[in-house]
Amino acid sequence: MEKLLEKYANLAVKTGVNLQKDQLLVVNSPVDCAEFARKVAEVAYETGAKEVIINWSDEKIGRLTYLNAAEEVFEEVPQWLVDRQMYFANKGAAFISISASNPENLKGVNPERIAKDNKSRSTALRAFSEKLMSNQNAWSIVSIPTEAWATKVFKDETPEKAVELLWDAIFKIVRVDKEDPVAAWKEHTDTLKKNMDFLNEKKFAKLHYTNSKGTDLWIKLPKGHLWAGGSEDTQGGVPFIANMPTEEVFTLPDKDGIDGVVYSALPLNYGGNLIDNFSLTFKDGVVVDFTAEKGADTLKHLLDTDEGSRRLGEVALVPYDSPISNSGIIFFNTLFDENASCHLALGKAYPSCIENGNNLSTEELSKLGVNDSLTHVDFMIGTKDLNIVGYTENNEEIQVFKDGNWAI
Repeated sequence: MEKLLEKYANLAVKTGVNLQKDQLLVVNSPVDCAEFARKVAEVAYETGAKEVIINWSDEKIGRLTYLNAAEEVFEEVPQWLVDRQMYFANKGAAFISISASNPENLKGVNPERIAKDNKSRSTALRAFSEKLMSNQNAWSIVSIPTEAWATKVFKDETPEKAVELLWDAIFKIVRVDKEDPVAAWKEHTDTLKKNMDFLNEKKFAKLHYTNSKGTDLWIKLPKGHLWAGGSEDTQGGVPFIANMPTEEVFTLPDKDGIDGVVYSALPLNYGGNLIDNFSLTFKDGVVVDFTAEKGADTLKHLLDTDEGSRRLGEVALVPYDSPISNSGIIFFNTLFDENASCHLALGKAYPSCIENGNNLSTEELSKLGVNDSLTHVDFMIGTKDLNIVGYTENNEEIQVFKDGNWAI
């Protein structure tokens, strides 16, 4: 176990954010993941980090705060918190976030409080988020098991067994079980690049999604859109991998060019609450109707965040026959579940997914069809019978996905 943890920490530091000598590293970690956060810090210093800063969080305290704190707590964000994040970002820091939340930590909490808190934090930290989304800093998200998360995933097992099973699944999926995880990731990202290059060559004008759940969705892609996936580069030219695991290639849609209905394929864990078996109906890019068997109030608050939260900011293609999907595990964690399934994202688009996007203003991007929002939330739509047909600007019809997998 110690050897595997060492390999995982090495992967996060040296491949995830590709930490450079004398660079700052900021690690966002739940207190339940302290042991692994310390291992990451140890590897970072061995790699030559100037300093490692740990931002600790405790979701149990978070729940107590939502249940008991004064209302104004959720309406304002301390300036020192904003200043801290911007200070490290402006210093060129790399950011590793450990995602390991209890999927139902906030069950029973007033969703209005959660929505208000999410909006105020997103507003206050908007400039910081834009730095990451435009690849000014290297960033990466990884996960390790906690007892609360593991027992949700493996609900019929003892806590000890559930944690063990989740460790095994994560090690396999992020390729830590390989002799050389770094080399395995290089091979994997090369494969993703081949699919990405095909899509960029075709320059599709629109995509049409259909499946037996009822999805019938048309997505217009703006001129100059770029597909990305696997390894990305910072604006300074340093390669990094934002999500570990990752199985996707993605781009941005035309914010005004989405029409039809799409049905979820997996539950969405949003803000400590689950949204499940939901649908979204779009007209001229905007969600005009929705349904949800579970978490309807939470979904409504998400959609009402701002004007851009009812529009799409990301289109991501993931084969159904992928390591995460084939594991048969629903992780109740978007980092994993989004890489088991084709997905879309409500909210802000990545400016790097359109030509010269990182050098354009918000207004200039909007004119090109790029969505802006305080939020960016992925939700899974891929099924084993999902078909996607692409149409070029010359109206050439090409099957991109057939029965859930790549058809190219």
